[in-house]
Amino acid sequence: MANVEKRLEELGIQLERVPKPVAEYVPAKTVGNLVYTSGCDCRKNGKLLYEGKVGGDLTVEQGKEAARQVMINILAVLKEHIGDLDRVKQVVKMLAFVNSAEGFVEQPFVINGASELLVEVFGEKGRHARSAISANELPFNTPVEIELIVEIE
Repeated sequence: MANVEKRLEELGIQLERVPKPVAEYVPAKTVGNLVYTSGCDCRKNGKLLYEGKVGGDLTVEQGKEAARQVMINILAVLKEHIGDLDRVKQVVKMLAFVNSAEGFVEQPFVINGASELLVEVFGEKGRHARSAISANELPFNTPVEIELIVEIE
């Protein structure tokens, strides 16, 4: 078993099958040795784990759980796209959006749910540059949407 998949198993994480895109785009695109993922949401078994605005409908902790699920979904996209997660040389950049209630300013703490998982799974290779941005609405009322850029071998 590959190292990253073994680590996912140790963490109790099973990657789901990647759903077909709902619009005209691809889940991931490779350019040179970089893989760019499309924005993913927090679906689990086809249903959003949470819906609504963080800081209003949801707590920071629920937003953090949503961000973690988004990253699990991104790992599934990467696995389907590159075949073996051990090909990830490093995580380069994360762009994260938080569906935020008016006045909510704790987006970095929400997105830590995704960032912490990357370090749990990839170790130092999982440390990355990041932006955590407030959004007043996100598609399908998801609380978090994230894109990722990784370098592969």
